Parts: sequence; structure tokens; C-alpha cells
Amino acid sequence: MQFTFSVYSGLLLPFFVQGLVGSGVLWVRRGREESAADGWLALLLLLETLRLAQWMLGFAGWYDSHDAYSTFMFYFPFSNWLAVGPVLYFYFRSLTNHEFRFRGSHWWHFAPALAYLALRLLLLIADIGWWHLLQERPLPEHFGTKGPLAAWADETPYGYWLDIVGYLLVVAYSVRTLREYRAYAHYLNDNFSDTDRIRFRWLRNVLVAVSISTGVALVFSLVDAFVSPLNYYQAWYDYLFTGLLIYYLSIAGLLTGHRLASLHFQPPLVAPDIAVSEQEAEPDLQMKAAPVLAPTSSTTNTLVAEAPLPVATTAPDASAELTRWTTRLLGHMESQRPYLAPELTLGELASQLQTNTSWLSKVINTGCGQNFNDFINEYRVQEAEQRLRNPRFRHYTLLAVALESGFNSKSTFNRVFKKLRGITPSEVAREDGNPEGA
Repeated sequence: MQFTFSVYSGLLLPFFVQGLVGSGVLWVRRGREESAADGWLALLLLLETLRLAQWMLGFAGWYDSHDAYSTFMFYFPFSNWLAVGPVLYFYFRSLTNHEFRFRGSHWWHFAPALAYLALRLLLLIADIGWWHLLQERPLPEHFGTKGPLAAWADETPYGYWLDIVGYLLVVAYSVRTLREYRAYAHYLNDNFSDTDRIRFRWLRNVLVAVSISTGVALVFSLVDAFVSPLNYYQAWYDYLFTGLLIYYLSIAGLLTGHRLASLHFQPPLVAPDIAVSEQEAEPDLQMKAAPVLAPTSSTTNTLVAEAPLPVATTAPDASAELTRWTTRLLGHMESQRPYLAPELTLGELASQLQTNTSWLSKVINTGCGQNFNDFINEYRVQEAEQRLRNPRFRHYTLLAVALESGFNSKSTFNRVFKKLRGITPSEVAREDGNPEGA
């Protein structure tokens, strides 16, 4: 393969290799672990890598080789901004919902990107297939390597406007995904007691990074179109930034390997076609409800299916029922201490109490004035405080205290303790003369 090394091609080559290897590893992991999210991230990496490949191969001499390499450069769809936004969105959906499946009703998100690919294929068929191979006519442009239809298309502003539409779509999908990510954070607090590994904080950074990369590309396009035409060397810096994005996506994506089967997040403003297809095609997403022992209210994100609504009760009766269940819940927490299970979920606690998640969530939110995450972690912090202040546990390390109190890690322990008490566990340990804990 022809490749001329220079400062410009050589600096982009490592990012290109990183992108190909990263997308390949993610695709293999997708099949091995049945993780659809890895497949979407692999596709996102590949889209960014192909975009970078155009400038890397251009500086490697492919445009100027005046042979099949040049023809390839003129017809291959290197850059497809129209697909980046939807791929990023469906990566988020797959990462936060273990049962999410891409269905036929979702294809409309990729209609613009597929139309662009069809256009590129039409150029190839018309110029290379019909003009050159069937009619045996020489290609008239760029030293016999480019057909008339591709040359005409390059003289029109269609490529510029396609890029602008693509940039806007990336921004629109990024905003939508960020809004749903915030709803996902509330979903975690309402359903899980240990959220650190499934909060996917890096996903927010990915949204920002992709948006910034898109903004950089947009600025270069606007400068080229309205300020001063950019030469290949000036435009190269845009692709260098793409290379940095590829490096970040591949490393961060490969390190994000935690999956949880009980993640069934549904965006509150999900599109009708998505909502219908998932509800009709995947009835097994929700577990069967336990016997109806309390009033229920509908909710979008549940781990246990909703039981039928009972006969309407008056406000005083509903208040009394809520008080009764609050007392029952608090008694269960004191006697059974379910909070010591590090990955306790709302669904598991509801099963222990033989009710459904909607009612239990209402009891915790209204009766106890907290979300599920804070409610459980309050008990864990109390358990930890007892050990930190008890001379019998003075030889315990902070990690041992954290694990025996229901926390999964020392970092989570420190963060939650600081949030609920305003001081760190080590400060409490020092106050009570526990040098081991410090």
C-alpha cells in the first residue's frame, strides 16, 4: 500500500490505528458479552476514524498518485456527520437499558445518513460503473481518476450544506442525550443504592467532547466558506482534533465495562414509536408484581411491574395507609438490615416487603422525605458511625468499616459520608481516637 510518511500523515497515523483497534476490540466485546452499547461505540469510533483517514491518506499521497488510489479518495464516503448524532444517542440508550434493542421503527433516525450513502453510491455507479467500465470512456478529471458526475458534484455546495446539517444534528442529539442523562441520574437515585459504577459520568464528558469536536469542524467550515479559503495544511488541525477525540473515546470506552442487567431506564420523553415498539415487543422487561398490599401509582421506570390500582380510597385513608407502610418499612430496615447488601435495589426491597416498586417509592419519597439512594445510604452511614465511634472496632481500617456497613468501595463510602454528614469518615475516626481509621 502506498503511504508517504510526513509530519502531517505520520502524526495522524497513530490515531487512525488507535481508532481501528479500539473499534475492533469493542465490536468483539459486543459479541462476547452481548453488549449492544459496545457495538454503538465501535460504530462511533469508526465514523470518527474514517473522517480522519481522508486527511491522513491525502497527506500520504493518495490524492496525487493519479491511479486507483486517487479514484478511491474521490468516491469513498469518509465523512458522514449525519450518522454521528443518532449513533451517539443509541449508544446512550443501550448503555442505560440492558434490554434496549434497535428496531425497525428506529431506522428513521438514520434516514439522512443513508440518503447520503446512497448519493455517494450513485456517483460511483454513474462514473465508474456506467461511464468508465460499461462505456469504456476515460475519466475526464484529475489526470483520468475522477468522473464527470463527481466533478460536477464537487463544484456545487451540496457537500458544504450536508456538513452543516450534520453538525446541527450532532448538536440536537447531544442536547437530547444530555437531557435524558439527567433524567437517568434521577432514575438511579430512585432505584439503586450503589450508583457509582452505573452512573457513567464519563458519558457526559463524551457528549461534551463530541460537541466540541463538531464545533471545531463547524468553525473551520465557516472560515473556509465565508472568511478565507483554507489550504490543506490549515485544515489539517481540524483532523488533529478529531484524532484526540478518537484517542479519548477508545480509551474511556474500553475502560467502561460495567454492565448491570437490572438497568431498564426509559427516557421520560421517549418518542412514541420507540415507546410502542419496546412495550409491545419486550413484555418481559418488567417482573411480575407481588401481591397487591398497598395503593400504587404508575411510573415510567420500574423494576417490578405495576399492580392493578385498587378501589379508590379517601384522602384520610390514603394518609393512614402511607403512615402504616412507612412504619412497616422502618421496622423492616431495623430488624432485617437489608442495607448491608451493597447492590440493594428498589425492586429487591419491594420484593422483601411483598409490594411493588411504585408504592414503595412513594412511601420512601413521601413518608421518609428521601429518594431511595439517600434513604439506604443514611442507614449505611449510621452503621459506619457506630463502628467508627465504638472502641471495639478501633483496629478496623476505613475500608473494612465501609464494606461491613454495606458500601461497595472506600471511594463511595467517603463521598456518601461527606454528602450526608458534612465531614469525612477519617475525621470522625480521628475525633474518637482511631488512628487505624485515619
